[in-house]
Amino acid sequence: MRMAWRAFAGVLLALVSAATAAETPPQSILPDFTKATNISVKVLAEGTGQALDTARRGDADLVLVHDPEAEAKFIDEGHGINRRQIAWNDFVIIGPKADPAHIAGGHDAVPALKMIAAAKDAFVSRGDRSGTNALELRLWKTADIDPKAAGGGSWYRDIGGGMGQALNAAAAMPAYTLSDRGTWLAFKNKESLTIVIEGDPHVVNRYDVIELNPQKHAGRNLAAAHVFANWLVSPAGQIRIGAYKVGGEQLFKPSAAGPK
Repeated sequence: MRMAWRAFAGVLLALVSAATAAETPPQSILPDFTKATNISVKVLAEGTGQALDTARRGDADLVLVHDPEAEAKFIDEGHGINRRQIAWNDFVIIGPKADPAHIAGGHDAVPALKMIAAAKDAFVSRGDRSGTNALELRLWKTADIDPKAAGGGSWYRDIGGGMGQALNAAAAMPAYTLSDRGTWLAFKNKESLTIVIEGDPHVVNRYDVIELNPQKHAGRNLAAAHVFANWLVSPAGQIRIGAYKVGGEQLFKPSAAGPK
């Protein structure tokens, strides 16, 4: 498969994974970029940790991810340059409409997680090294709770899967889980689930595009990747990102001009 990637003439973008392709900012606007530049973009949809590892191996030309700590490490290692924010939305806690932990209506994720743990109500974790999973674990750490020690194998369910899988698992149980708002809006199998915690300013979901360092990744299609990265933060790209909606709701707020 690596040889097939190398043979691709356009930009190979290692992209933060989503439950469906349209839930990640560039996916819905790729035809506009290709039409404007005649540059094709091929997407590898992975969790942030996997996407950055793909780029480390030299199997991508550009990355779009949403885990600031992992991104900083990637750049400090000399793999990435010119990180720029293209858009943001927020994370929300999803849970059963019955709300057994009695957290609905709150705006602070950490106390909500403490109440879930105290009640031993089911919680689904992605467990896949994604940006969402990294944030979830930081929130548990802030709450001074080790969920695997406290509830691994019982109320805390680490599924090792993507956001769509986590939401489907939460709907089936039912259970609580952490999701970015864009994926939740596009998710079809809501069943008995609803947003129970939203509006926490500490759980903003920032999407950053990072170019690869040519000193470490010579031979990649970095010139075309630079054109694409510039287009994402340009007025044309930002307008297209902001125009994407699901069910009449805007999924991403363009932020290149004013990063969150």
